[in-house]
Amino acid sequence: MADLSKTLDLKRQAGFGTIAIICLIILYAPILVLMLFSFNSGSQITKFEGLGLSWYATAFQNQEFYSATKNTLIISFTATIFSTIAAVLAAIGTTRVKPWPGMSWAFMIINLPLMVPEIITAVATLSFFALIAGAFGLNFGIGNIIIAHTVFCIPFAYMPIKARLEDMDLTLENAASDLYATPWQAFKRITLPLLMPGIASGTALAFIVSFDDFTITQLVAGPGQTTLPLFIWNQIRRPMTPEINAISTILLMVSILFISVSFIISKSRKS
Repeated sequence: MADLSKTLDLKRQAGFGTIAIICLIILYAPILVLMLFSFNSGSQITKFEGLGLSWYATAFQNQEFYSATKNTLIISFTATIFSTIAAVLAAIGTTRVKPWPGMSWAFMIINLPLMVPEIITAVATLSFFALIAGAFGLNFGIGNIIIAHTVFCIPFAYMPIKARLEDMDLTLENAASDLYATPWQAFKRITLPLLMPGIASGTALAFIVSFDDFTITQLVAGPGQTTLPLFIWNQIRRPMTPEINAISTILLMVSILFISVSFIISKSRKS
């Protein structure tokens, strides 16, 4: 009898390699072109006139770029910290305890931002802050973006942390309890160190989600609260130069860095 696993192996099907190559070209060729044109020495965005770093120098001399970078880092780091803390607590509350009524509903609510279209989340968040401002006269400024990003990033941090907890054996924690360790001591000395790879992976993922976010930020941001994605969007609406390619490449490199960190940590955890 033929090996069923080999028969159903998608990679062995005719045309799989060709289709995969075509998909990769469609996905990544525009990005490679963008990166190439960021080194354009000419002034036209669609005509390559030679290699040079002049547009990177122009980007780093742009004060608006620095201001947008500062806002982005403040928002991303703060939202990442709070969303990761919330994700750790949520993961412990849904894995390290006996099943409790409503746990499945809690899991669904935590992961709801992953399923709801981001534009819907953005409109709902804007309406919520408008209601708060109208009813109580409260405007948190850049804090509105931080709160919105924190809530949106929780499920991205939650999934790697929850997966790590599910892979962890309870033997060491039970042994600590038998040795009269308090729940906090067991968590601090055993659970937390073993959980760190999952936390690091979730933190990197949450950071890049916040760092790259455009839709929610565009609707929630107020005057003077421009982030890098919003800055790039505003630059597109002006006469374009290769400077936009350089800025986009910088943003892309940061994204690739953090995604790679998250992937490497996740792989090392599995091994």
